[in-house]
Amino acid sequence: MARPRKPLLSRERIVSAALALVDAEGLQSVSTRRLAAELGVSGPSLYNHFATKDEILDAVADTVVAQVDLSMFDGGPDWRAALLGWGRSYRAALTAHPHIVPFLAQGPGRRPAGLRMADAVFGGMTAAGWPPAHATRIGALMRYFVAGSALGSFARGFVDDASAYDPADYPHLGQAHLLADHQHRVDEGAFETGLTALVDGLVLQYQRLTAIGG
Repeated sequence: MARPRKPLLSRERIVSAALALVDAEGLQSVSTRRLAAELGVSGPSLYNHFATKDEILDAVADTVVAQVDLSMFDGGPDWRAALLGWGRSYRAALTAHPHIVPFLAQGPGRRPAGLRMADAVFGGMTAAGWPPAHATRIGALMRYFVAGSALGSFARGFVDDASAYDPADYPHLGQAHLLADHQHRVDEGAFETGLTALVDGLVLQYQRLTAIGG
């Protein structure tokens, strides 16, 4: 029997095509009609795998979250190192696909990878001695921080025209026109500064909590 000319349609092919569209053109580019055209199939054939466009975007979002390393929560006692490692891996996954971040910000819903991540973080924090309410807040604040850092570039927000920063108006922005040329160093440095400050602040809270508990 001759092979079909095109690979059979599958959830994986649909998700891969949708992620490529999101990466290239943003969330608004994804529609069942556009996906069907990209895949060379009829629109209704997508519904054999996904009931709605939002289900497709859920699967795309979960594919991104599945790239986050959670191994640091596998029973290790050093919750500070776990948060630092997780935060870096989480941001790396999101910055590779920044256009999906607004959709991810809605929460894990029923997405398996998102729920596994929430479960791993909560379990790791409570196993380290954090009260459940605090563990929940830690997961939330880390998500706020990481997602916010992945949404855009601080450095790219400045133009490379020195005349835009007249010292008469902006006496402290004499070097601002150079920021865009150092985007990676500026943005990565800002994230690392914030992540370390956030986690070190949690260390102080943890010390106070354990002192009270003791």
